[in-house]
Amino acid sequence: MKQPVILSIRGEQNYQGQEPDTIEMVTEGVLELREDGWVIEYEESELTGLQGVTTTFCAQGDTITLTRRGALNSQMVFQPGVSHDSLYEMEYGALLITVTANRIESQITRQGGTVDLRYAIEIEQTAAGTIDYHLDVRPKEIAC
Repeated sequence: MKQPVILSIRGEQNYQGQEPDTIEMVTEGVLELREDGWVIEYEESELTGLQGVTTTFCAQGDTITLTRRGALNSQMVFQPGVSHDSLYEMEYGALLITVTANRIESQITRQGGTVDLRYAIEIEQTAAGTIDYHLDVRPKEIAC
């Protein structure tokens, strides 16, 4: 069963040769607990530069999959110590992205929880930097 949640999201991009770029936002989404893991889904906003994109985090075992659909399409698979390739499809073309998870921690229950994800990213087989995501998930209060 899907339940409405409030997500506090912090993403920090550390690309080589650039100052770190941090984005923080609070948004509404949905959480679905499954026998083998969980799914969190939300709509991106202008703040992230991805307006018109639906983002989904799906956890199964020690693997988290990040899928984006809409104006941008991608699917990145995070598994500790394993590199995964994917296409990052944008309006103007596609890029080959390789991600290698350095840290995956999640503690999600019906009462909410946290997800921490850190990964190295390569773009077109060139090391680009690291990205850190932190999600705080809490149930949305429903007014009567």
